[in-house]
Amino acid sequence: MSSMQSRSRGGQARKPLTKTLLLPMDRSSANKRSLSCHLALAACRDGHGNSHLINELMHAVYLSWYLQRAGYGNLPPEQFKIAEYVVENTLAHAHETGQWRIASDVISDFETLLSLYDAQLASARLHEVLEAERQLRCFLTGKSDSPISISP
Repeated sequence: MSSMQSRSRGGQARKPLTKTLLLPMDRSSANKRSLSCHLALAACRDGHGNSHLINELMHAVYLSWYLQRAGYGNLPPEQFKIAEYVVENTLAHAHETGQWRIASDVISDFETLLSLYDAQLASARLHEVLEAERQLRCFLTGKSDSPISISP
């Protein structure tokens, strides 16, 4: 073994990534995640949504954002902001009226984002998906309103 091991910021040796982590996630897992999001969108489009399905969509939006920042995708940041705004409005509307429906005029915006998400799940290395999930957990436990930034 080489004496020049990769070091993390803390100075400790980092474990080499396994073959599994260096490859995209298995097709079955990617398809399952993808299908879950597309079904959530269809249910919310048809007025059969709920908080779990809305959270599923928001998870996809944020995970896709982090994966794009890792080099998987090039949608404009505004596309992510639109999706985030739609989810927030849907939540507010649901709390007021009990109706969990995403407006039909923004469904195509979500479909574009979910197409990117599908491609990301099919191509991103598993360790990068796991890192994006770690970043999402950090965001959710933090105090920031949104991880999505739009630079001028």
